[in-house]
Amino acid sequence: MGLGMCLIWGYCGILSFGHVAYYGLAGYAYGIIAGNLLGNSWGPILGVLGGLLVCTIVSGIFGYFVFYSRIQKWIIPILTLVFTLLLETFFVQTSGYQWRVGSVLLGGFNGMTNIPFFQIGTFEFEGYSFYYYCLVIVLVLFFGLRILVNSKFGQIVVGIREDEVRTEMLGYDIRFWQCVTFIISANLAGISGLLYVQWGNYITPSQMGILQAALPVIWCAVGGRNSFIAVIFATILINWLSFTLSSQGNQYALVIIGTLLVVTMVFFPRGIVVMIYEKIQKRI
Repeated sequence: MGLGMCLIWGYCGILSFGHVAYYGLAGYAYGIIAGNLLGNSWGPILGVLGGLLVCTIVSGIFGYFVFYSRIQKWIIPILTLVFTLLLETFFVQTSGYQWRVGSVLLGGFNGMTNIPFFQIGTFEFEGYSFYYYCLVIVLVLFFGLRILVNSKFGQIVVGIREDEVRTEMLGYDIRFWQCVTFIISANLAGISGLLYVQWGNYITPSQMGILQAALPVIWCAVGGRNSFIAVIFATILINWLSFTLSSQGNQYALVIIGTLLVVTMVFFPRGIVVMIYEKIQKRI
């Protein structure tokens, strides 16, 4: 999710609180498809493809509405947050037996459980194999994004961030490129959701809550929203800090991470990780 937020916010200049919506949609889609094809070795693979397809369709429709309507940028974070909370509210209400897709129950507030592990053929990714599976995906996405932002696509997107009017006058359809960037970033969030359900074998509506919606923004702000590697480091450090503090009480984690965000926005607007890297580089 952090990489997707870095792309849409850092490079395109569009702040979104809606990435956890695609995180959740991909997770639920995977659970429904793989759960209904339980025992079929192709089930998890079709679940992954289905999850990404759902993210692409929903983000494409939402992006078309937002960008082609020429909605002002300051309204977009509000719309994405509202969309996320609507999805969370919907899935919370799906607790009855009538809320099932095939043989899979959505589960309401308790969420969807017994989601199958990811597998290729007869080989299931769990334990250490799942760790290396995640590592490979992160590396592929990181280098893929580096290539993407250093291509003509990246130049157009950065041009839109810096000056929409000038970029449009150069002949580029800024609404199209914003929509494409939004779809790509939503799919990156969807990949996070797929990995989560493949690891934990469950997903709940709380994964699309307001606190979860703020996390990708915090990761990007603390790391540096213009640097993919800084966002990766910030994500690892903040999650480690959150898990450590949560053992002492969840309220401490929320207060300290919230304070960290405020301090970053006021004193280190370019990101703490980026600032530390620049300091080290100067000394070298």
